[in-house]
Amino acid sequence: MSMNIKNMVAGLLTATALSACAVGPDYVAPTPPVAAGAPFVGVQSAEVTTAAPDDSWWRLYDDAVLDGLVADALAANTDVRVAVARIEKARAGLRGARSDRLPQTDISATGTYGRVSEAQVLPGFDREGRRTDGQLAVSYELDLFGRVSRGVEASRADLAAAQEDADAVRVTVVADTVRAYVDATSAADQLGVAQRTVDLLDRSARITNARFERGLNQKLDVIRVTQLREQQAAAIPSLQAARDAALFRLATLTGRTPQDLPEAARTRTTTPDVSKPIPVGDGATLLARRPDVKAAERRLAANTARVGVATADLYPKITLGGSIGSTAVGATDILGGGPLRWVLGPLISWAFPNQEAIRARIGGAKADAKADLASFDGTVLRALEETETALSAYRNALLRKERLGSARDAAERAANVSLARESRGQIDSLDVLDAQRTLAQSEADYAAATRAVAFAQVDLFRALGGSWQQT
Repeated sequence: MSMNIKNMVAGLLTATALSACAVGPDYVAPTPPVAAGAPFVGVQSAEVTTAAPDDSWWRLYDDAVLDGLVADALAANTDVRVAVARIEKARAGLRGARSDRLPQTDISATGTYGRVSEAQVLPGFDREGRRTDGQLAVSYELDLFGRVSRGVEASRADLAAAQEDADAVRVTVVADTVRAYVDATSAADQLGVAQRTVDLLDRSARITNARFERGLNQKLDVIRVTQLREQQAAAIPSLQAARDAALFRLATLTGRTPQDLPEAARTRTTTPDVSKPIPVGDGATLLARRPDVKAAERRLAANTARVGVATADLYPKITLGGSIGSTAVGATDILGGGPLRWVLGPLISWAFPNQEAIRARIGGAKADAKADLASFDGTVLRALEETETALSAYRNALLRKERLGSARDAAERAANVSLARESRGQIDSLDVLDAQRTLAQSEADYAAATRAVAFAQVDLFRALGGSWQQT
């Protein structure tokens, strides 16, 4: 081996050893405010506990039908499928970035038959003939300043962000599925309340009409109770429409047509409820669970790495390359020693001294990283805000339901007493009608409060995020 070749090899080995050096900032994960990890303000109540939240939170409802619907949604929901496809795209991007670490190869071959101008050949040679050419080229970039390694780092963070985005979609899909199920069952519950109210008013109408026939009531009393009965009956169609809409939405969320929704989901009429305190953890566990927070952090990591990719363009790019090929004219052996050619050597490219365009790209990448840092901070604050708001809404929804339950019980006792006194002629029919109207409204308010509590639970679970490794 000649001295020149030895020197070339030594230089290449030295350059390769230096390839671990990467320019640009090394990523450091942002630190949320200290207060962000503190216990929630809204845990000062018996409805929640600071225990770690459950991963499969919907199982707290202990409802086998709901469990099956959630499993179907996670498997077949179209939004989840889109998110999974984006993960596959990000994974393909990472494979592409990693491939830059490997030698790049290119094989080309041509075979032609043609005729050249008479001025291009020597006298006595053929102007027409065959020409065959083949070449294998290999190149390898020495990643001296980390352009490739920072690109891989950015692609890896992009993949992690896509995975967290998919988890965020799953959180939303599960919450929407449970909410649609709750909406359908609570509408059925409200339908039952409305029908019981109509039945009660039918009984009252019969009593009032019987008393009218005996001359104990006026015709106006009959008209009033009939009017109230029809008014309450008019609420039934709208409740039925709301229930149908919830069932259709549930079918879409689980990847079905409305006709394919399981019969068990259609016939369920009891609103699911969590009978024990809900585990919510604290701010630290929240930020560790929320997919949107983790996705924002990964995007910041990706764009921080891209600052290094842009910065590497300030420095020379060195590529080791070589090619071997052969060109044959006519019937000459293309693999023979005569037509064989080869080339070996480095290629150095450097945008210098005008580097303003590169510095502009670096500035843009730094601005993107700053924007991502601000986005991360905002995502942390919104996560805390949403959770505290959901805790407050849940606590107050439970309190409202409790008080409306007491009001409903009192209204029911008053209505029963008024009916009994009316049958004995001890009370005016207008007072009876007012008591029944109050009971009907109290029943409807309590059913709506039950629905609001169920919705508040779902909103709280959504705010707490979720972990999907087991699923």
